[in-house]
Amino acid sequence: MRYFIKFAYNGKNYHGFQTQPNATSVQETLTDAMQLLIDKTIEIVGAGRTDSGVHAKQMFAHFDVEKPIETLYWLSKLNSYLPKDIVIYDIFEVDKDTHARFNASARTYEYNIHTHKDAFLENTSWYYFQDLDFDKMNEACHILFNHTDFECFSKANTDVHTHNCTITEAYWKKTNHQFIFTIKADRFLRNMVRAIVGTMINVGIGKTSINEFEKIIESKSRSKAGFSVPAHGLFLVKIEYPFLSK
Repeated sequence: MRYFIKFAYNGKNYHGFQTQPNATSVQETLTDAMQLLIDKTIEIVGAGRTDSGVHAKQMFAHFDVEKPIETLYWLSKLNSYLPKDIVIYDIFEVDKDTHARFNASARTYEYNIHTHKDAFLENTSWYYFQDLDFDKMNEACHILFNHTDFECFSKANTDVHTHNCTITEAYWKKTNHQFIFTIKADRFLRNMVRAIVGTMINVGIGKTSINEFEKIIESKSRSKAGFSVPAHGLFLVKIEYPFLSK
């Protein structure tokens, strides 16, 4: 039987979601808690990877068991086993062929920037002290919709078959001294959002024009794009599946 778990985490203390040697990951921490509960080996498959230090307000994963489980009991016990920076919101049964990663139809990320020093945003938003042209950065967002190949924003030497992504939402909003970038697509390349934000920062400070921004995308060259902004301002905020209404 296959079950989905819906959860969230603060990525500050983790080297990303995926298990890796000699580093603490969210996947490893979840697996250890689940195996403590079930007392046998179990595999957890996540909806995707988040880099070291990146947060998730909404994440999904699936796991298989031989017999039905008491989901409310598991929910309570797992949350008691897990550290305070990981929380499980729901556990529910799905069709045995439903895959947390491959059946996701869209993902949404947010990147947070604050332009005035703020002690309470330090771990979840990037402090950038220069003035940013809000309108120009939103103008750059519209350029993204003209393209599907985003190799210029991908981490180099990644094992992918295509750099094509369909972006359906991209915009900046501003509240007082905070800038929040939201982007939604069917898939994302490694480091893609952080590289887009870094390149848009260059637009916002006047270093890169709108025309140059489009030429960067057309170049397919990571070296022509902007810097990668720090991980701690990035949140995975939503994953969509055809069988889930919300």
